[in-house]
Amino acid sequence: MNRRQFFTAGAVVTATTVAGCLGGDDETDNTDNGVDDVDQGDGYGPEPDDELDERSIDTDDYETMSYEGVEVPLAPIEDVYYWYARQEARIVDTRDAGSFEDARIVGAALSPAPDGGDDDPVAGWAEDDRIVTYCVCPHAMAVQRAAGLIDDGYENVYALDDGFQEWIETGYPIEGNDVDDAASASLPAYHVEGRSDPAYAGEYVSVRTLDDDKREMSLVDADGSYELTLHFTGLTDDSLLEVEAPDYTRELTLAELTSDVVTDSA
Repeated sequence: MNRRQFFTAGAVVTATTVAGCLGGDDETDNTDNGVDDVDQGDGYGPEPDDELDERSIDTDDYETMSYEGVEVPLAPIEDVYYWYARQEARIVDTRDAGSFEDARIVGAALSPAPDGGDDDPVAGWAEDDRIVTYCVCPHAMAVQRAAGLIDDGYENVYALDDGFQEWIETGYPIEGNDVDDAASASLPAYHVEGRSDPAYAGEYVSVRTLDDDKREMSLVDADGSYELTLHFTGLTDDSLLEVEAPDYTRELTLAELTSDVVTDSA
């Protein structure tokens, strides 16, 4: 649905690239999301200087990913950017508040996986709005949140198939405290490999920081293995993180986490 037809009041971000957009005098709201009012977009991108030519998109051809029995369509980045540039989709960041403030799609609203948390901005949107969720992983949390929205009755929901890192590398509009230039920005990447019981195939594994509560998620494969890449800023080798697999929870330093296969004992 085009923004010019259905508009929900909110903080509209109009710059295509903002470096350190939070000023020192900004007041933080009292929501559990912990995001400054200035950060929260209404999901729409900035008003375009030149509108993209209209084209047809067949969403029936999209691949899907299932979460708890809900099939979520995976939208390719070129289609999502087309909707975004024409203000025909609302963009939802499904990560945590810390990652959102570090770097995000311009205008995105924060609605963390799995359920949006308290004071979820999406709760006030029309159920027929086109919504695209995204994360970095590239779509584990995005699919989880999208499935929840579909289950809640939202009729036109997709997950960005390519992930936020691809959005950054393509040079599409981003903003945040740790973004210097949209054309050259790149998030850190720490690769994690682990193993769980194969009986838990298809279930989620998460890794989070203990202090900032940044989080990434992945799925357990049929053989019990899992892989994920952490795009967390501000980490050192000694930073402590928590791994939560279906059958175990462990606290490890970043160096330990990335130097060996994570299991219930090593």
